[in-house]
Order: sequence, then structure tokens, then C-alpha cells
Amino acid sequence: MSYEEKSTWVLGVLAVVALAVYATITLAQSATMPLTETPYVATMLWTIVGSIAVSIVISIAIGLFGHKSDQRDREFHAFGERVGSGFLVIGGLAALILAWLEADWFWIANVLFLGFVLSAIVSSVAKLVAYRRGLVGARW
Repeated sequence: MSYEEKSTWVLGVLAVVALAVYATITLAQSATMPLTETPYVATMLWTIVGSIAVSIVISIAIGLFGHKSDQRDREFHAFGERVGSGFLVIGGLAALILAWLEADWFWIANVLFLGFVLSAIVSSVAKLVAYRRGLVGARW
């Protein structure tokens, strides 16, 4: 398994874990108050910073054992990023619509966060499928 494939696994799993941690903490806090009044900013910030820090540490640990990147890895990376970027656009458009509707900041921030997380998850899944099946004849 190449360094890039291992890193893809790490990033995909961390995105799922980050979403689960954020949702669990936010929903637990909302047990005593309305959801839109929960203190979500610090939780979101620490979830993002924590997942980035953990991914850096794990990527360094994976990289210590050496790796060789080839054209196939670069193609799979580009493919996965193209597939995942759609969720960034969807999240941005949804946040823009919520802003036009003057929705609570809670919803705008969370739809952007969800767009980023879904982009990371879908991108990772697309890359991992490409590693298993290849890109020839891929129908996405």
C-alpha cells in the first residue's frame, strides 16, 4: 500500500471521526437549550484543528517508513479531489442560500462544515475505490 493510499485512509477516517465528535458534543449540549443556541464555535474550531493536527502527525509517522509516489497515485489523487469538490460547492451554495434567507449563523456555519467534511469523505472514498478498481472505465 503506497504512502498516498495510507494517507487517504487516514484522512477519510479522520473526517468521519471529526464529524461524529462534533455532532455528539453539539447534540449533547443541545439537551439543555435550543440547538441554535448551543456554543458550537469552539467545538467546531477544536474539531477542525484537532483533526488537522492528528492527520499531520499520522502522515509524518507513515512517511517515516518511506514511500514512492508514481503517476497512478497522482491520477487517483486528482480524480478523488474532482469528485469531492462538488460537496464544497454544494455546501457553499447552501450557505449562501441560508444567508439570503437570513438563517441563524449556526445553520450557515454547520452547512459549510458539513460541506467540507462530506468533501473529504467522498474524496477519500473515490480515491480508495480508484486504488481498488482503477480509473479505466470508472463511472462517476
